[in-house]
Amino acid sequence: MGGHLRAFSFVDQIARVEPVGRIQGHYAIPAGVDSFPASLVVEAVGQLAAWAAMAAVGFSHRPVAGIAGSIELLSAVRPGQNLDLAAELESVDEEAVGYCGTAHADGIPIVRLQDCVGPMVAVEAFDDPQCLRERFVLLSGTGAAPGAFAGLPALDLQPLAGEPGHLARAILRVPQAATFFADHFPRRPVFPGTLLMHANLQTAATLAAEVTFGNGAVWLPRIISAVKLRTYISPGETLELEARRTTYSETSLGMTVESRSGQRLISSAEIEFAPEVSP
Repeated sequence: MGGHLRAFSFVDQIARVEPVGRIQGHYAIPAGVDSFPASLVVEAVGQLAAWAAMAAVGFSHRPVAGIAGSIELLSAVRPGQNLDLAAELESVDEEAVGYCGTAHADGIPIVRLQDCVGPMVAVEAFDDPQCLRERFVLLSGTGAAPGAFAGLPALDLQPLAGEPGHLARAILRVPQAATFFADHFPRRPVFPGTLLMHANLQTAATLAAEVTFGNGAVWLPRIISAVKLRTYISPGETLELEARRTTYSETSLGMTVESRSGQRLISSAEIEFAPEVSP
């Protein structure tokens, strides 16, 4: 439990909670980590929404990753920056929470989430309800001490043969043990959906790199849409990831990404890339 609320927690302080369901908070990205990918910024917004949802139902239930209509990746962040987080609960009960949210750094928008739905599950099956209540009080007051996150371990992501420019495939071996499981979750470890998103983005980026421009532009992911995570991912599972090109023009590159465990579909999403010329 040494990493509980430290190893994979990305809200340092809750600055404001409004009765209508809007919540604002902050997270200081530790300066000592190697990087802080977009998937973790998305995680931070989702965690902020989760705090509001848990508080709304008296910490009897908590949301887990489910559906996202649209995730806009607007800018990158770097270690040492401070994230200003905001989420708005559009609906919440013991069955599900619907929300949208944003993250900014130095006034620059980083991510925008829209039409997100998280199924609610009983808290006590995953975590200690009283511990979460006490953490909420801390975050809503003085805040937690920053700098607890020590960075992500490297994902065991191994490329497979595909079709250059059209299809990229990879194997993701979920670790049997990792520090982030202390947070996600202590009573029932689950591989975070945002880390699966990170692995899918890496696989899609491999494919995007095979679609080249003559002017030196590179493809950057800008919108992830129709995101569906269908089931929990347990420690030690092996997943096959696939990114397939669907559309292409000089201004846009579209892909579908899927994750499977054997014949079972675990997740799916669509990714839109836009070109950017390096300075």
